[in-house]
Amino acid sequence: MWKQAQSAAPAASPISSEPARSAPSSTQSEIGSRSRAGGFSQDQAVVSKGITITGEITGTDALFIDGEVEGAITIPGERVTVGKNGHVSSTGSSATPCISAREVVVMGRVTGNVSASDRVDIRAGGEVTGDILTTRISIEDGAFFRGGIDIRKSEPKAAPEPEPVEAVAAV
Repeated sequence: MWKQAQSAAPAASPISSEPARSAPSSTQSEIGSRSRAGGFSQDQAVVSKGITITGEITGTDALFIDGEVEGAITIPGERVTVGKNGHVSSTGSSATPCISAREVVVMGRVTGNVSASDRVDIRAGGEVTGDILTTRISIEDGAFFRGGIDIRKSEPKAAPEPEPVEAVAAV
């Protein structure tokens, strides 16, 4: 009589309460590797290569631009990253910023003013033509910048006021 050998792992039940999950696709693993390499993460909006947006972009999530944007970008509390294929240009007046965010990272091209409440980082191969207003700036070797830089003082964080202490005398 023939007996089936028992395997070390129990057989999967044909009925499962959760759907089967496939291995991550190459796109998903590419997104994960880009986020670790300073590109974009899954928690941000993406304007991909081949996409052109004309008009104003505002929001509250981080933004990665690898396409073209013609207009102002305002993301006050987050990061705006212009990828290697990205190009951002301003259609407004020269006094208004082309990009306004907490942090701006440029690996592609920006034509217009940039305002960042925390920092601006122009990486090797990145180009900025316009004025920059920020508290911190980094320009790597191989980056191109033409314009003025206005570095403002960072605002000190307000220290909490100490609570008054009541003194109790023992008699």
